[in-house]
Amino acid sequence: MTVVAKPIKNIFGLLLLVSLVGLHTQDILAQSRQKVEKIRKDAIDAKTEFLESDWRMEKHFNKSYGYVIFPNVGKGAVGIGGAAGNGVAYEGGKEIGMAKLSQLSIGFQWGGQAYREVIFFEDKDAMDRFKENKIEFAAQASAVAVTEGASANARYVDGVMVFTMQKGGLMYEASVGGQKFRFDAF
Repeated sequence: MTVVAKPIKNIFGLLLLVSLVGLHTQDILAQSRQKVEKIRKDAIDAKTEFLESDWRMEKHFNKSYGYVIFPNVGKGAVGIGGAAGNGVAYEGGKEIGMAKLSQLSIGFQWGGQAYREVIFFEDKDAMDRFKENKIEFAAQASAVAVTEGASANARYVDGVMVFTMQKGGLMYEASVGGQKFRFDAF
């Protein structure tokens, strides 16, 4: 009896463990859905704020092949710096997936800041490079800081145009160099 009971006990224990892991995984997925919904809402709010700061940006939102909005990017540095944020990617004005931004920088920099970032893609090739995770900015790359009229003379560089908007903090450094991106389609 003990020879048969032990394997049954082990199978029962394994099934219980798998069930608990499954329930825990559902909790994690629910949190992820909640996080995604918050990022989506924040992206809509960020777009509104970009347009309120410079109404001329509407032409970029309407005429670009696609864009990605990072509503909350956090950045900090003491010599070595880093930044990270999550965003929503749009193509033809429709949501197509989520994006992650990460950045590492070394040099004279100090402080911390929170900002929004929007990246416009001029054409299908530029958008496809982003979707294939092949876009990253060179060390000297910089963005246009959004103020009234700032977007009027902005131009694409290699099919990409970047705008940032300060949310808070103080940082002595204003570049997007070293940023890397990861795209995940819906």
